[in-house]
Amino acid sequence: MIMAIDDLAPERSEPETTMMKCNGDAIHHPDEEADPSCGISESKIGTLVPNHPLKYIWTYWYLNDQRDKSWEKRLKVVSNFGTVEEFWALYVNIRPPSLLPTACDYSVFKKDIQPMWEVPENSKGGRWLITIDKSRHHDLLDVIWLEVLLAVIGQQFGKYTADICGVVVNIRNKGSKISIWTTDCNNDESNCKIGEILKQKLTNPDIDSKIQRPIFDVLRYEDHQEVQNKSSSSVKAKHIITASD
Repeated sequence: MIMAIDDLAPERSEPETTMMKCNGDAIHHPDEEADPSCGISESKIGTLVPNHPLKYIWTYWYLNDQRDKSWEKRLKVVSNFGTVEEFWALYVNIRPPSLLPTACDYSVFKKDIQPMWEVPENSKGGRWLITIDKSRHHDLLDVIWLEVLLAVIGQQFGKYTADICGVVVNIRNKGSKISIWTTDCNNDESNCKIGEILKQKLTNPDIDSKIQRPIFDVLRYEDHQEVQNKSSSSVKAKHIITASD
C-alpha cells in the first residue's frame, strides 16, 4: 500500500501562490472559501475516485496558535480521509509543518480518536518521540513528518498498526517534535517493534539525499501519564533507540 501512496503523490505547489488565509494561517486552496475549521472543502477531496482505500479512515486535525483560547477551542478538524487519493488531495493543499506558526500542531489520528491524552484510546498509552533541533527545523521537519505519516497510514508497521492511535507534529521554539502515539504503554513487544520499524524508515537511504545524516539522534518512548505529571526535561523514557545502534 505504501508504494501506491508514493506512486500517486502529486507535486506540491508553492504555498504562497496556492494557499489562502484562515485564522492567520495559510490552510485553504484559493478556490475554496475559508471556514473556521481551517480545512479544505470535503467536496474538493470527494471529487477524486477512491481507487486505493486505506485500511483505516483517518482524521487530520489542526491546533492553532491562539493561546488566549482554551485548548479544545483551538483544536479543529481539517478533514477525514480513507483513500490514497483523498490523503494527497488534502496534503498538497495545506501548509507543511515548517510553515506553521510556533505553538501550532498537526495531528492525524484514526477516525473517532481525538488527539488528547484523556480519551480512553490514549489514556493508558505513550508515544515514540522524535525531537528536531531548532537549527534543523526547516531541513528536517517536513521530510520526517511525511515519512512518518506515510508509514503509519500505509500499514508499514504491519499488525502493530492496530496499536497506533495517530501521529502528531508540535511546532515549538525550543525544537519541534514528531511523535507516534500508541494505545498501551505497557505493551512492550508492540511498542519496541514500532520503534524498530520507525528507525528503519528514518535511516532509509532513499530519503532525500540532500539532507545531512543522521536525520535523528535518538527515539524515546514515553508514557503519557509520565509526561503529564513531569516537565518534559525530567520524563524518563521507557525505551530508547539511538541512530547509531
